[in-house]
Amino acid sequence: MKRQEYFCERDPLAFPLWQKAVVGIAGAGALGSNVAMLLARAGIGKLIISDFDVVSLANLSRQAFNLDQVGMLKVEALAQNIRKVNPFIELEKHKLCLDQDKVRELYHSVDIMIEAFDTATAKAMLIECFSQYFPETELICASGLAGYGKSEEIKIVRAGKLFVVGDQSSELVPGIAPISARVMIVAAMQANLALERIVWKSNLQ
Repeated sequence: MKRQEYFCERDPLAFPLWQKAVVGIAGAGALGSNVAMLLARAGIGKLIISDFDVVSLANLSRQAFNLDQVGMLKVEALAQNIRKVNPFIELEKHKLCLDQDKVRELYHSVDIMIEAFDTATAKAMLIECFSQYFPETELICASGLAGYGKSEEIKIVRAGKLFVVGDQSSELVPGIAPISARVMIVAAMQANLALERIVWKSNLQ
C-alpha cells in the first residue's frame, strides 16, 4: 500500500500540519493508549510514548490492548496495535518511569504534550517540569473521569499553556476501575484538542 492511498480523504489544510507534528504522550494506560490510537488514525507524524508497565487482564476493560497482549510491555503492545492501523507513523517508545530528567530528555522537542498518568504525584511532576523548562509548549492533562454517565460535566479548563480535560472533581474508588466509555470521552477530547491546537499554532506562524 502506498502512503497516498492510505491517507485518502484527509482534510487538505489540517492533515499536512498533523503529518509534520510531534506529540508526546506520558503514560500508555487507559488515557494514553486510547489517545495514541486516535492520533495515529488522524495522521499525526510522530508519537513519543513512555510507560514502564505491562498489560494485565484488568487493563482490557478500558485500554487499547488485546487479550493476547497480556504480559507484554504496554509501549510494545501499543506500538504493535498502532502500526496495524497506521503503518506510516513514526513511533518512539520508551520503557521507563518518568522523572523530570527523563521528561526533559525525551520530550524537549514535542509540539504538544499529553499527560496520561494515573497518579496525582506524576501529574504534578509533569506540569511542574513543563512549566519550568518548556513554558511555551502546550500541555493537555486530564482530571476527573471516574464513574459513568454525566457526559455533560466533562469539559476543558485552560490556564495559559495548560489544558485540563475532565469533570475536574470525580475521584477513583480503590478497587474499581474507570469505565471505558467515560475514559474514551476524555481521551477523545484530549486527542481532538491536540489536533486543534496544532492547527491553531500553525496558523499563527
